[in-house]
Amino acid sequence: RVKPSPLISSVWRNLFRRGRVELDLDAELRAYVDAIAEEKRASGMEPDEARRQALLETGGVEQVKESVRDARAGAFLETVLQDVRYAVRTLARTPGSTGAAILALALGIGASTAIFSVVNAVLLRPLPYGHPERIAVILHRGSQPVSPANLVEWRRRSRSFRRIGAAEGWNPNLTGSDRPENLSAVRVTSEIFSMLAVPPLLGRFFLPGEDEPGRDHSVVLGHGLWSRRFGADPGVLGRRITLNGEPYTVVGVMPPAFHFPPFWNQSAEIWAPLSLRPRLASHGESLRVFGELSPRSTREGAAAEMASITARLERQFPGTNRDVRVRSLKDTVVGNVRPALLVLFAAVAFVLLIACANVAHLLLARAAARQREVAVRTAIGASRARMVRQLLTESLLLAGAGGLAGILIAAWGVHALVAADPGAIPRVATVGLDLGVLLFTLGVSIATGVAFGLAPALALSRRDVTETLREGERGSTEGGGRARMRGFLVGSEFALALILLVGAGLMIRSFLALQAIDPGFDPRGVVTMVVSLAGTTASDPPRRAAFFQELVGRVRALRGVESAGAINHLPLAGDIWGWPFEVEGRPPSRAGETPRAAYRVVLPGYLETMRIPLLAGRGISPADRQGSPAVVVINDFFARRHWPGESAIGKRILLSEAEGAPTPATVVGISKNTVRNRWSGPPEEEMYLPYLQTRSYLEGANSQLQYLTLVVRTEGDPPAMVGLIRGVVKALDRNAPISEVQTMDRVVANATGETRFYLVLLGAFAAVALLLAAVGIYSVMAYSVSRRTHEIGIRIALGADPGDLLRLVVRQGLGVALAGTAVGAAGAAGLTRLMGTLLYGVAPTDLLTFAAVAALLTAVAVFASWIPARRATRIDPLSALRYE
Repeated sequence: RVKPSPLISSVWRNLFRRGRVELDLDAELRAYVDAIAEEKRASGMEPDEARRQALLETGGVEQVKESVRDARAGAFLETVLQDVRYAVRTLARTPGSTGAAILALALGIGASTAIFSVVNAVLLRPLPYGHPERIAVILHRGSQPVSPANLVEWRRRSRSFRRIGAAEGWNPNLTGSDRPENLSAVRVTSEIFSMLAVPPLLGRFFLPGEDEPGRDHSVVLGHGLWSRRFGADPGVLGRRITLNGEPYTVVGVMPPAFHFPPFWNQSAEIWAPLSLRPRLASHGESLRVFGELSPRSTREGAAAEMASITARLERQFPGTNRDVRVRSLKDTVVGNVRPALLVLFAAVAFVLLIACANVAHLLLARAAARQREVAVRTAIGASRARMVRQLLTESLLLAGAGGLAGILIAAWGVHALVAADPGAIPRVATVGLDLGVLLFTLGVSIATGVAFGLAPALALSRRDVTETLREGERGSTEGGGRARMRGFLVGSEFALALILLVGAGLMIRSFLALQAIDPGFDPRGVVTMVVSLAGTTASDPPRRAAFFQELVGRVRALRGVESAGAINHLPLAGDIWGWPFEVEGRPPSRAGETPRAAYRVVLPGYLETMRIPLLAGRGISPADRQGSPAVVVINDFFARRHWPGESAIGKRILLSEAEGAPTPATVVGISKNTVRNRWSGPPEEEMYLPYLQTRSYLEGANSQLQYLTLVVRTEGDPPAMVGLIRGVVKALDRNAPISEVQTMDRVVANATGETRFYLVLLGAFAAVALLLAAVGIYSVMAYSVSRRTHEIGIRIALGADPGDLLRLVVRQGLGVALAGTAVGAAGAAGLTRLMGTLLYGVAPTDLLTFAAVAALLTAVAVFASWIPARRATRIDPLSALRYE
């Protein structure tokens, strides 16, 4: 509203001419206002009126201050834009080196972003439930499910939990259409959905009492099943579907992202009420128990309370409440993957640091070439801070471009990680580039830009202006400070590369050790599939055994089939169910200490089809059926543990039953040990029972006992036989679904897939690190030789031997690499201990791996130094001496 005062005009001139403000605004304003007021008083105006007029003419103190602040901001923005434009022009003059720097940063930032997206989804992001931090998992025997009897007692006695619910796995057959399907399902008590506090997409959850026997069956559909089988029809509510031959009413549909429990039975896509009343006194351990902490309770307090409760129950019922643990749901979901993810995150951080070191090399080389430019700009008035800001702008531009390219690499990397994951990473479906991950990328880009740009900027801005202008650029030698900086950067690259290569080497050794494990069977040419009879006419006890016998017989008759058999649970790919037993003739075990062995119910032909060798005796034969003496085939570990130094053939074990006296079974064969649920797990007691003598499988009403896994050895390609086998099953019963079709080769590959997955990732990071380290030492040595052209020319002119020059240059590069390798070996000796859970058959400090990696890095250092050294020996002395 008033004409700008001379003070404001002078401030603007100061800002644009010098690029900074060096005014004491308060003092300047007071002096200027006082001067105007004095002039007005001299003309006869009253002092107060003069002061008021002076303030009006200046527009008021605060308005002047605001104008100055705006001027300062505008001037700063203008200088920043000038810095950016100049940095862009400078980087564009050397597109090759600029592109190489951006590529190195893109690899480091992209890999870091991809791995952080996994860490964020698995370790940092909360579970998608109402109050996940208050949900705990209660486990029996450290990691096992819980019995209904324990659940009842815990509910009755606990005060730390607001509610306690349970879930149980279920695999019903969905029939009533031309496409029968075996579903992965979970039965839950009514507390579970209230505990999770996730609203349904459609309909409602189970009501209290809806799990009571005799009530109409209800079911909640997962979003995938609703879309796949019901066309995402909103009118599905109230529709009746047939599960295991019984009608169920659809009462709700869950949202797409809902998965529970997220650490077990993750493929479940249908939920039904769990009725426990008929099993309240049962000690069969099949329930996954979850508790929601009361508002004033803590997990530590709940764990102490449960320890007290279970100690009393253990004294009352020995063997029923041992090692009961209370774990947070998040810790249970993450499981053992936390160390692996942290190792991978450290690995990509090392790759990023190596990339930063390489870019720092580039900027140091540019700094040496720009000494005269910086000296001239400093001589005409540019401050040191102004020059540092200009150089940091260039490094931040490089980092920003690397970050943008890194996001593209990360997007591809995340897709590849999710596709390649063998099931090792929980919640892998939630991994993605969300806002948090992009903010991480931004932060990493800024941090790396400052990290690799600050040291060269400070080193260049410290140069003495007079000395630099007098020396000029050509013919100058490199200062000791920058030489030491280059040596430090190269040494750090080799140290980081050695740590990564040692980690990858240990993973390779582990993988080779895993590959050398004998599974006890021959997986080649074998295809398997689960055939379930629940809810079909063939499930009736009189027809069940006949169905499976005829199925195996018809499959054997197919052209291209070598042999066939059936088992309840496949090794590595199926459940492990235990059966308590006693050795006949020995004192019975104390209560709660009865030994248990994993049992496999098989039809004749299974051992032969899997090519599991018999070390003694015979296998299961068609004569082993109801009415004939009970027999059992045990594994070698079982025999050696219970009958050491003597033959187990003919010995008898007593198989405990829920009701009645134990059943004696005679050992008729001893098989080779086979892997169970873990590829590298130690052998344990295992026994094979004839299907035709196992009453629970022949007559049991539980759907979990009404299926077998068909095992077929083919003469050609196993997957090619699946269609023919499906036709045989459909001909026998059109409502019997087939599920879990897979080859045993795939089962074995999945068993070692986690180690292979981490091996590929660590190997890739280590290869990138090795390449960057080699490029780093090559670039440093090449630059060093170019800076010493004059010196080398003089040495040659004076008669220096080319071999001596070659050894001189190589020795220089090798010394730095060896120093870095030594430091890296010390670091690796400590850091590889964190990989203990990922390794098998090799120690974290394996000397052979360390020695091999050190030798590899030494060879790389020699080769990377030899190329520029060889070029140095071919320098023409006359040309070198003319180089000033």
